[in-house]
Amino acid sequence: MEGKEEDVRLGANKYAERQPIGTSAQSQDKDYKEPPPAPLFEPGELASWSFYRAGIAEFMATFLFLYITIMTVMGVVKAPTKCSTVGIQGIAWAFGGMIFALVYCTAGISGGHINPAVTFGLLLARKLSLTRAVFYMVMQCLGAICGAGVVKGLQKGATYERLRWWSQLCCPGLHQG
Repeated sequence: MEGKEEDVRLGANKYAERQPIGTSAQSQDKDYKEPPPAPLFEPGELASWSFYRAGIAEFMATFLFLYITIMTVMGVVKAPTKCSTVGIQGIAWAFGGMIFALVYCTAGISGGHINPAVTFGLLLARKLSLTRAVFYMVMQCLGAICGAGVVKGLQKGATYERLRWWSQLCCPGLHQG
């Protein structure tokens, strides 16, 4: 009985914690090492194929994201009844699914940023060099322009003209030239 009473008295403190809990856990001992900050300008990047491959990946990801999501929204708006389309939930699934798939596919190549705001945030955190960040942002913007342009090119003129009303809400006179 002596051993059992001792176990009860010790309770949860019988086995010491390997890692401290609470404020004592906020020490400088990390089980990983932070990579050093990225240099501001690294001219050697311009000569590597991985630099351009990453830019192409960002272009394609942004292009596909805009193309698929705009076509989904236009398909829902164009339908005579919302019951015959994917509806609002389908649009949400299209956006979320595209982000998931594209980030998964491009994360190992370029980091899977897709959005220039994400790239700019990583530049400010010194996770990307200025050269790479500017190149990514240019490729992302070009991908967005091309994705929207392909959607416009594939839509019939009447369909595109009928659905452009939304841009008049924010920029009156945009399509009058």
